[in-house]
Amino acid sequence: MSEFKIHTVDTAPEGSKQILEGAVKQMGVVPNLFGTMAESPSILKAYTQLNEHFTNTSFNAEELTVVWQTINVEHECHYCVPAHTAIAHSMKVDEAITEALRNDTALPTAKLQALKDFTLSIVRERGNVSAAEMEAFFAAGYGQQQVLEVILGLSQKVISNYVNHVAQTPVDPMFESFAWKK
Repeated sequence: MSEFKIHTVDTAPEGSKQILEGAVKQMGVVPNLFGTMAESPSILKAYTQLNEHFTNTSFNAEELTVVWQTINVEHECHYCVPAHTAIAHSMKVDEAITEALRNDTALPTAKLQALKDFTLSIVRERGNVSAAEMEAFFAAGYGQQQVLEVILGLSQKVISNYVNHVAQTPVDPMFESFAWKK
């Protein structure tokens, strides 16, 4: 099998350089996921745009984390679970939430559990959720907007999780303390 290249700003195709430069300015490094995606400027742009759109939804930091990590754990993404654990810490998400998500255990509130359950239904049923699942989600305080926003989050995570699977992206040193295995 051919090993995927992890680009730097200097080795990346021209269409990826600006995004990688932005990552260096923001994080001090090019994360391995971005370096891997840089081979295709289109996927790197799509991923970063979806991330921007998803983080600007109606979900708060805890809810964003629930959607991201529920999908990451379900997809068994060795890279994204640690990365999003670090992101959750930087967003000041309660550690009880991040640990429950990483360990696939019950969340501390019924509303967050409903979000996790609905997200899992969307993933596992490929969007073909039942009327009962929709009603349970709505009863927890969510609406049609949040249904669509879960799908947006899933779109983002399919890109990163699948890239990490095919490329076997190594976990960055900054995320290694949050290493995870199912």
